[in-house]
Parts: sequence; C-alpha cells; structure tokens
Amino acid sequence: MATAHAPLIIVMGVCGTGKSTLSTAISDALQLPHIDADDLHPAANVAKMSTGTPLEDEDRWPWLGIVRNAAEVAVQSQLAANEPRTGVVLACSALRKSYRDVLRAPSTLNSPPVPLDVVFVHISGSKEVLLDRMAKRAGHFMKPKMVESQLATLEVPTDEPNVITVNLEDSTDDQKAFALNAIKELGLHI
Repeated sequence: MATAHAPLIIVMGVCGTGKSTLSTAISDALQLPHIDADDLHPAANVAKMSTGTPLEDEDRWPWLGIVRNAAEVAVQSQLAANEPRTGVVLACSALRKSYRDVLRAPSTLNSPPVPLDVVFVHISGSKEVLLDRMAKRAGHFMKPKMVESQLATLEVPTDEPNVITVNLEDSTDDQKAFALNAIKELGLHI
C-alpha cells in the first residue's frame, strides 16, 4: 500500500497483552505521538469495567468515535505545525471487525476529516498467559475476569487489510522490530 497519508498505527488485542507497552515502544521509535484509548473512556465505561461488567456496543460506539477523532486532531496539529513527520500510534483493544472499521473510517466529529492510513498490530497469545499476566497486574481498572469476556468478544483480524500479528510471548523489542519491519513492507510512510 503506497501512501501519502499519515499513518495511524493501532496496537490491538485483549486486556493484558501489553498494548500500551508495545504502542509506547513503537511511538518512541518513530517519534510519533502516543494515544492510549483507555485514557479516553468516559467515566461510566471505566466504572462498569472496574466492577467487572463488560462493555456493550452502546458503550463502545461513542468511545471509538472519540478515539479516531483524537488521532485526527493529533495529525491536524502536526500538519499545522509543519512537522516533518506525521502520524499517531494508538493502543486500543479494537476487539471486533466493526470496531476496527470505525477506527479505519474518517471521524464524523472532525470537519473536514483527516485521511489516515491505518494499520493494526494485533498482539496474540494464549488464554493461560493472559490470565497469568492479568493476575500480576496492579492498579488498572481491568480485572482478570475481563480476559474471558474480551476473548469471547475478540474477532481475530484474519483476512483484513493491513493487519500485522505479533506473539504475546515475544519480548517488546522483538515485537516492535517485527511490527516496524512489517509496516515498512506495507508501504506506510514511517
């Protein structure tokens, strides 16, 4: 995919995969802004998840629109500042294809919308490893029992364009190197 648009690199997967860690590493390597979609959840969503209640689509649609809009606003700021490099790296669960499609599409909150070339980096791993990681995680609103819910919701992004899969059990450095190489092979301007 040859591109002239800014890249939107979305590191996706269920809770406990290390989306924030990998997306931050990619952001640092590319010197692009980083957005963690968890930081954009409305308070009601955070409250639900904190009690172990899974989000429903009605909770997710507005949030996903806010997430895409935040990426576009970041790129608009880069363009306005004439920055030599534009793009955004985002951590977002993006569990279903329909959610990923919202993130692929221009924001309805932004006028005019900012075209972005979207690539997903899917962190994939076993349920056992995820449960172990979540049990060791402190200070996050996601509880270990949410792994089951998110795995049930996950539609693995096979046969979708511009999706790169990395192994949960690889080191962050190895995941980053693999993802950056694959992104370059897709022809994204990074």
